[in-house]
Amino acid sequence: MSGLEEQILQLKEAVTSHAVVDQGMGMVVALGRVSPDEAWVVLKEVSQHTNIKLRNVADMILIWGRTGEMPADIRAELEDALDRHGPTGIP
Repeated sequence: MSGLEEQILQLKEAVTSHAVVDQGMGMVVALGRVSPDEAWVVLKEVSQHTNIKLRNVADMILIWGRTGEMPADIRAELEDALDRHGPTGIP
């Protein structure tokens, strides 16, 4: 693979990752009734406290939005972060 092909692949991955994080933030904004800035902090804290990449945390939140399923430890961290940053918890 040439250097240019590798750069294109990395850019595609970055765009996909960014979209997932943005969508996860949107879920946190809607369900947690927080601002986009607060949603970013919530995702970042959940990521740091669970040692899971931020993109993967956002993806779990999106899956939860579709299926209603989320690992208990992630849900607990999300609830704690929303308690610190938002007016309400997860419905």
